[in-house]
Amino acid sequence: MSATVQTSTDAVLPETTIIRSWKTPIALLIFTALFAILLLAAPRPGGETTFRLATGTDLFQVADLVAPVTATAWTCLVLSLVLAGVSAYFVRTFGRSPLWVVIVYIVVLVVGFLTWAAAGGTVPVAGLLAGSLGLAVPLIYGALAGVIGERAGVVNIAIEGQLLAGAFTAALVASITGAPIAGLIAAAVAGMLVAAVLAAFSIKYLVDQVIVGVVLNVLVAGLTSFLFSQVLQPNKATLNTPPRFDRIPIPLLSDIPVIGPVFFRQTLIVYLMYIAVVLVWIGMFKTRWGLRLRAVGEHPQAADTVGIKVNATRFWNVLLAGALAGIGGTVFTIGNGIAFNKEMTAGAGFIALAAVIFGQWDPIKATLAALLFGFASNLQNTLSVIGSPVPSEFMLMLPYLVTIFVVAGVVGKSRAPAADGVPYIKG
Repeated sequence: MSATVQTSTDAVLPETTIIRSWKTPIALLIFTALFAILLLAAPRPGGETTFRLATGTDLFQVADLVAPVTATAWTCLVLSLVLAGVSAYFVRTFGRSPLWVVIVYIVVLVVGFLTWAAAGGTVPVAGLLAGSLGLAVPLIYGALAGVIGERAGVVNIAIEGQLLAGAFTAALVASITGAPIAGLIAAAVAGMLVAAVLAAFSIKYLVDQVIVGVVLNVLVAGLTSFLFSQVLQPNKATLNTPPRFDRIPIPLLSDIPVIGPVFFRQTLIVYLMYIAVVLVWIGMFKTRWGLRLRAVGEHPQAADTVGIKVNATRFWNVLLAGALAGIGGTVFTIGNGIAFNKEMTAGAGFIALAAVIFGQWDPIKATLAALLFGFASNLQNTLSVIGSPVPSEFMLMLPYLVTIFVVAGVVGKSRAPAADGVPYIKG
């Protein structure tokens, strides 16, 4: 009798089910097909594309990489198809495609596209990557702000407004004081003030977080545009001529070919960004602060049960996120010595939100996503300089096409923190 019961019990045990998301391999196949159509419909004349790896100030010189256009482009096409197949294999076997497959695919596709687009010309690799990093820095700060906010359970749609407030305040304060560091501190405070409004309405008064964020973006855009027209523009010499942070080359490291000019000949804002990424990752996954942060975003009731003050934890972390986004806004003004202008962030906050989703709410992955968006933005400038046959209208669309590509196609199955966007009512 017992054996029968055991057999009956075994028969009803649930089997492990693998949930598969085919979005990634399908997206990779689509873009491989588009690349194939490009090579067939617009073949480039035979020749070579030169990739310049070194600059004149490097510690030692590295020979240029010369690639035959037709052979390289078609080889990259074949490799892209193989990688799409590898992605499909991982999804079929394990349920999801690993991130490294997507990264390698993007590198292969970019090399093939650049070889085709710059046929007969020279691609300055160090300049392309350095410009990409420069454009990615505000996105990385914004993505870190988004990760912190959403891990705490608050959707930070107001990143765009925090970046814009930081850019405006940095330009104004740095122009008055003549000290870029004063503008940096003021920008962090401005970002915190915008975040404080978001936190107060969404956490204390339980207003829909998305609506509050959208309203704040519109409010900051309108306020800074009004102050620009009425205050900064008439007094441009004294209020809107910000100094810029000087570049600080790190000895020896800055002279390494390719890596040195890209990463180690930067300003204080960029070096602070390196530190912020590391600290946020360590803090989020290795410290008690990070444990509490993730607890209030995943299961606030359980966090409250063990004595964590849920709303207070959310409030202070949203302020921290706002400070990071405010610092990111300084890139648009004192980071490059540029006067403030109306809505000069141009949607960077929303691309930062896309990086948060693409990075699956992880600081390192979100940083990599922001770097990809920065590369796509700078690619249009590089291709324009080298005389690419790609229409300029398409190049202007490229950063946003990449955003749609990675969010709608490559992300695959991902899950936001369980309590993200859900207000917590004690009791």
